[in-house]
Amino acid sequence: MTVHTVTAHHLVLHDRIGFVQDAAPREPNGTTLVLVHTAGQSGVQWRHALRPLSDLGYRVLVPDLPGHGHSEPAPGGAVRDLREYADWLVRLLDVLEVTRPVVVGCSIGGKIAQDLAARYGDRLDAAVSMCAESGPGRVQLHALERELEDSAAAARADRTHLGTRAVVGRRVARGRAELIARMHCREDPLVSTSDLIGWGTHDVRPLLPRIPCPITFVAGEDDLWVDARSVAESARQAPDGRFVLLPGYGHYPMEEMDDFAKVLDGWLGEMKEGRP
Repeated sequence: MTVHTVTAHHLVLHDRIGFVQDAAPREPNGTTLVLVHTAGQSGVQWRHALRPLSDLGYRVLVPDLPGHGHSEPAPGGAVRDLREYADWLVRLLDVLEVTRPVVVGCSIGGKIAQDLAARYGDRLDAAVSMCAESGPGRVQLHALERELEDSAAAARADRTHLGTRAVVGRRVARGRAELIARMHCREDPLVSTSDLIGWGTHDVRPLLPRIPCPITFVAGEDDLWVDARSVAESARQAPDGRFVLLPGYGHYPMEEMDDFAKVLDGWLGEMKEGRP
């Protein structure tokens, strides 16, 4: 594999340090990708995709959302409103002077991608929302609120491990599925639980008809957390929406799929070809 330059930025955003990886391609194709991780996780989720996407000519930005990975917590503490993450990402793009990027997100990152497309779509080239319904996520909010009071319980790591394994697709090899689950156990319980409250309360559905940019909605056939029919309906509501179902894959396509970079490149090409 060709080695590319990956710069680590520590940016001051809203008076706190925000971390983002910035992979520069040797032969740029003119498109910048912003890859947004899932609840409680960090940009490390995109480790398999970063360099292959750079090989394809994309500049790739992989941020850690506030309180995740290397980024400091938001000034107000753990974030429970996904719109705050969307606004933070817009600030990050302003600081880096990035124009017309494509935002690609998974799970809460997918819903953040939808929110960005709806509220800031005139600043985007396109968006890809993976494994995210537009309505409130199917979680028990009262249980999550109680969990915040006991977020350091020893059983939490076990639940994260087992829950992750349950939503990895059947096409994924056992060793890879186990690696994904173990990597996910490094999350901060307070941050991930707050993220899930955001997942369970944020509703993008009223905004879908006003999305001005192309957007692709993706669902994994084996994703037990997301209803693929609901995701397909979101694609129908967006003026320039598309729906993709991934047979045999689950909630984390960028970690589960060996050829994810090429698959994503195909989706982006289809959106570009579909323009007038």
